[in-house]
Amino acid sequence: MKKIKKALISVSNKKNLKDLLKVLSNHKVELISSGGTYKEIKKLKFKCLEVSEYTGSPEILGGRVKTLHPKIHAGILSKRNNRSHVKDLKNNNFDEIDLVIVNFYPFEKTLEQTNNHLKIIENIDVGGPTMVRAAAKNYNDVTVITSSDQYRELINEIEKNKGSTSIKFREKMSLEAFSETAYYDTVISNYFNKITKNDFPKKKIVCGNLIEKLRYGENPHQQAAVYSKTQSLNIKQIQGKQLSYNNYNDIFSALTISKSLPKNLGTVIVKHANPCGVSINKDNLISYQLALACDPVSAFGGIVSCNFKINKTLAIELNNIFLEVVIADGFDPQALKILKKKKNLRLIDATNFIMKNLIMFKSANESILTQSEDLEKFDIKNFKIVSKKKPSKYQFKNLIFAFNVCRFVKSNAIVLASQETTVGIGSGQPSRLDSCQIAIDKMNKFQSFNDEVVAASDAFFPFVDGIEKLVQSGVSAVIQPSGSIRDKEIIKFANQTGTVLVFSKTRHFRH
Repeated sequence: MKKIKKALISVSNKKNLKDLLKVLSNHKVELISSGGTYKEIKKLKFKCLEVSEYTGSPEILGGRVKTLHPKIHAGILSKRNNRSHVKDLKNNNFDEIDLVIVNFYPFEKTLEQTNNHLKIIENIDVGGPTMVRAAAKNYNDVTVITSSDQYRELINEIEKNKGSTSIKFREKMSLEAFSETAYYDTVISNYFNKITKNDFPKKKIVCGNLIEKLRYGENPHQQAAVYSKTQSLNIKQIQGKQLSYNNYNDIFSALTISKSLPKNLGTVIVKHANPCGVSINKDNLISYQLALACDPVSAFGGIVSCNFKINKTLAIELNNIFLEVVIADGFDPQALKILKKKKNLRLIDATNFIMKNLIMFKSANESILTQSEDLEKFDIKNFKIVSKKKPSKYQFKNLIFAFNVCRFVKSNAIVLASQETTVGIGSGQPSRLDSCQIAIDKMNKFQSFNDEVVAASDAFFPFVDGIEKLVQSGVSAVIQPSGSIRDKEIIKFANQTGTVLVFSKTRHFRH
């Protein structure tokens, strides 16, 4: 146990101080503070000594230097059982500081509020993290608190131990303090990487806030959690069972596709992180029905993501099938009432979810793969017509729709589409030919229509056999990236069969 005799308090967030100050006062703890915190403590009518008075040095450089003083840091860093340290303090007339309560300038919040570089720089805290690191290093003798969320725990600890703290508590607070300084520095580092457009620096630091510890990972024997660079995921669970690792994986996959579709249009159905149906029909109910018709068997137990607000009519339709998750940009009150009849159904409001073209990560065996997200918006300029037969405006729209969906399907990927709706999807096959066959089989099994079908491939066809299989199934137009040494053979085949062939200027694998 270590008795708290002297505490230094310097906080940017000055909320919830009163109860803590009352406890410290009851246990006769001397308080030192500076700037706005000192004023707040005095306003709350507690005794406090200003840092400048304590150190004998005034605040300088407009407040940039307040706590960076030997009397402060010697008091924090001194080992109480080290004779040399005790002697040094005595010779310099320095006191031990037993409790450090600090939270930092709101750098992250400042980034959200302004692009003013000078203002952002001024919100980089120097003295705060320095004191926290010193106190955390010397946790054997010093207690460090870095968040108002820890006040209640500190109060309970002090009350339980009659003004002292245990080594177990100090060690825990030290761990959290080092996490806080590491996170803070990472946000600053990432800001400088961003403004200098350095996406791949010599040392890559990833930071995140724990959103939720999950029941388990992909399988019950695996541990899992979800983190976010911000304080939330910008999605809100309205009801239903706790989300699992696999649910989150599917939700992110579904939202990535949904947010690539036209505003307030489109239904996406996902199973095992792959789309099994997508439609952007302007009628929201029909959009869902068409997406479901693409592969109703795979959709069972899947995730539906609606890029619009769900109404009562659609809610009734959604309740006709077993689903794990329904995502939407809001729910009408009547729709909520209907969907909530299934208590385990997870309802997610993604109104505030925005896809940002940021860096994505994959990890394996303590190594990290990183790349920019594939979120480029497609238009006609991204493509080149290479066949003699030219696509109609209607065909081109269907081709671009199919190609957009295709880039979110696990490679090798083939997407068949009609009327801006998927009618067959082949995903995740080592052979592109097998993906073609799966997409065709799905179409023939579930579809019955007379409208023309177009096909998209996420990479070039290395041989004629793939595009030949598609054309034989009734496909009238194909879109694919260029780059094969046999591109000329593919073009020749398209011309011989009167097939529209469009080349993309970019490839879009998703492994």
